[in-house]
Amino acid sequence: MFLLVFENIEKAPTGVRGLDMITEGGFPRGRNTLIYGGPGTGKTFIAMEFLLKGASVYGEPGVMVSFDEPAANLIENFRSSDRLLERLLNDGSLFIEDVSCGMDPEIGSYSLEALKLRIEDSIRKTGARRVVLDKVDNLFDGTKKPGLIRSELHELIGWLNGMGVTSVFTSGDSGGSPTHGLEEYISDCVIHLTHTFEGQVGTRHLRVVKYRGSGHGLNRYPFLINRRGVSIFPITSLTLDYSVSRELVSTGIPDLDDMLGGGVYRGSSVLISGTTGAGKTSLLSKFACESCRRGERCLFFANEEPADQIVRNMKSIGIDLGEFLGENLLIHSDRPTSLGLEAHLTSMQDLVMDFRPDAVLVDPVTALAGAGSPENRAENSKNLFIRFTDFLKSRGITSIFTYLISSPFTATTTELKLSSLIDTWIVLEHVRTNGEYRRLLRILKSRGMNHSSSIAELRFTDRGILLKGGSW
Repeated sequence: MFLLVFENIEKAPTGVRGLDMITEGGFPRGRNTLIYGGPGTGKTFIAMEFLLKGASVYGEPGVMVSFDEPAANLIENFRSSDRLLERLLNDGSLFIEDVSCGMDPEIGSYSLEALKLRIEDSIRKTGARRVVLDKVDNLFDGTKKPGLIRSELHELIGWLNGMGVTSVFTSGDSGGSPTHGLEEYISDCVIHLTHTFEGQVGTRHLRVVKYRGSGHGLNRYPFLINRRGVSIFPITSLTLDYSVSRELVSTGIPDLDDMLGGGVYRGSSVLISGTTGAGKTSLLSKFACESCRRGERCLFFANEEPADQIVRNMKSIGIDLGEFLGENLLIHSDRPTSLGLEAHLTSMQDLVMDFRPDAVLVDPVTALAGAGSPENRAENSKNLFIRFTDFLKSRGITSIFTYLISSPFTATTTELKLSSLIDTWIVLEHVRTNGEYRRLLRILKSRGMNHSSSIAELRFTDRGILLKGGSW
């Protein structure tokens, strides 16, 4: 039996959403980290956010040494970050050292002494605690003396460590390894970024290849780069040790609350399944209104309809979602296929963390399955659904999902096999009697509740949703 013992190394938090969880605290403080990947994978973006968050959140000034882009280009590229970069440059807590055109590796006996002097001067001027060398592999391009340069670079790393700064190097990707074999020399923490495509949809992934003296997440994590910065989806590491509530919350339909034994537990997960037109979105919308009336914040993910259309349709049955829009209610309409499954769930997680809702509604969760790769689509969708529901439960957020059943004969089954993951399952069905179709509602399961086993007729009127008991 082998026991891995990790030394208690000090870490510099990155401030990158999700990355500190994956690295168990951040990058090794006073040491070096290598981030490598192909073009467009997000190397410079993550490195720059490490500097921006360091200076603005953790009080650690930084220096960016660019071997690839002029300083003016970098400033323009990151101008979307609420002009934070410009503010930090102006107050002296961040400095960009532009060496993109200033290095000639074939003149005389190659030495990085001049570069070290420039970096040292920048560190002293800013009081920097963080240093990024962006596209450091450009130093190797075109040289006939790679061994000598590697030796100089190795010395540079030791020199930076001696200066007490936390350094990050970015490099290109050569067949899955860092360009010019840099990993051998920059190995305290190594992070690999990729950008893969499934059909026409691209997804970026991050993986920690190694981390000396520290534990770390072992998976390949999808991440997004958007106006909020970098967001990584690290929730594969969630455990089942979160606390649960004994408080019951109303669905907004008194008769349904009675059938459930008082409502649903706060922080639990609810599935409403049924065929097209059975009333799934209507029940979901009623819960949203009731949640907002209690003064709670409600996040509604609409995967198939625009927000205005949902608001219009629900008003016809006495459900006024528009009353709460812009205050406690946010309806986010977007097709999962626009980003791909993993990236879409990362975006959903982002919105949850920003909006901080008490309830999250997803209509329909079936649409998520259509966003995955055809290979193992159902299994992948189920795994990501598990992560997302655990993510919500760990924050005490009540979640309600609708599920489209393709046939009335499969009303109590789901292609994604979600039944074991759900606390409460409400089934909606159609039945034909006396020449007309009627909607029926029954509760298939509700964990920890003494719920009704009867079947009720579900009616939609301009005064709202009504339930009529019966035995069909």
